Amino acid sequence: MGRNILLVGFMGVGKGALAREIVRKENSLYTLDTDDMIESLTNTKIKKIFATAGEEAFRALEQKTADWLAKNVSNAVISTGGGFYKVKNIKDIGIVVYLRADFDWILERIMGAPNAKKKLKKRPLFQDIEKAKALFYERYEAYEKVADIVVDVDKNGFDSITHMIIKRAF
Repeated sequence: MGRNILLVGFMGVGKGALAREIVRKENSLYTLDTDDMIESLTNTKIKKIFATAGEEAFRALEQKTADWLAKNVSNAVISTGGGFYKVKNIKDIGIVVYLRADFDWILERIMGAPNAKKKLKKRPLFQDIEKAKALFYERYEAYEKVADIVVDVDKNGFDSITHMIIKRAF
């Protein structure tokens, strides 16, 4: 099987956008999004899963998705949900790239988007900014521990980040 790249990092850091950009430049790859996969599997939006079944049920769905990815997927750039780094077999799926950024940069990125309300609405753990900030600092070191590669996205442009990831992952 070919090698996968998993993009991990906090909500709103740009995992999905970077995955699409990497695939655009490296067309032997394709992109998947774990949150989209879970929504397809359950036919339910992430926000509703959190509201009705709770975070623990959502994390179980992430693990189920990780198990499937490890067994069935190669040559993909996989953007993950903010808590996906917790899955037990993350290293079996591919090279883990932590997209690191300052919390204020992430918040500014989300709030500055043309569809900011929609972006905030689909992130259930970002509804309370102070709680989101506490969660960011709680996860910061955990992302670094699981990562094979760390890229500072708040200090580099998309082209530079994409080039760094492709160069270091292959």
